[in-house]
Amino acid sequence: MKKELKGQIIESISAQLNQYPNFYITDIAGLNAGQTSRLRRECFNEGVQLTVVKNTLFAHVLKGVEGEVTTLADTLVGNTAIMYTNTPAAPAKLIQKLQREGFQKPVVKGAFVQDCVFIGEDKLAQLAAIKTREELIGDIISLLQSPMRNIVSALENASEGKAEDEKIGAAKPADAPVAEAVEAAPAE
Repeated sequence: MKKELKGQIIESISAQLNQYPNFYITDIAGLNAGQTSRLRRECFNEGVQLTVVKNTLFAHVLKGVEGEVTTLADTLVGNTAIMYTNTPAAPAKLIQKLQREGFQKPVVKGAFVQDCVFIGEDKLAQLAAIKTREELIGDIISLLQSPMRNIVSALENASEGKAEDEKIGAAKPADAPVAEAVEAAPAE
């Protein structure tokens, strides 16, 4: 491969890393044409970009990146495909779905998700459980609304209880003349 072509590929990979904040390093070796086509289709449907890369070129890109992402260079062994995404858990959920359907690959070698490094296939469940920003905001709003709902519910129950007390109180005056008659009767 010519040096100019390598430079273009490195620039392309760097641009993808800048465009997508999260990426997974996977092994898709051994998939047949039908499985590879299905994987690419599923990736497209989930908004995940799948790119097969040469390990040395991707390692060169990782060296140019600041932070702990450089520790992922150790995972670049064998065939490597990168799954770029804006949604942190999408590739992990996709891989789990394919594994439930009997796919042996892709296998997660490592991932860089929400500024954290994950290394190994054993982190797949942890990666799939990561919530998106929108899901976290929804959870926070739900937590903030919960005490307010409790207060509103208590006030509604109190007003219903007061209405029942008024109904009972309204029924007592009808019984009151009998009580007055008993009190007015002379004692023997």
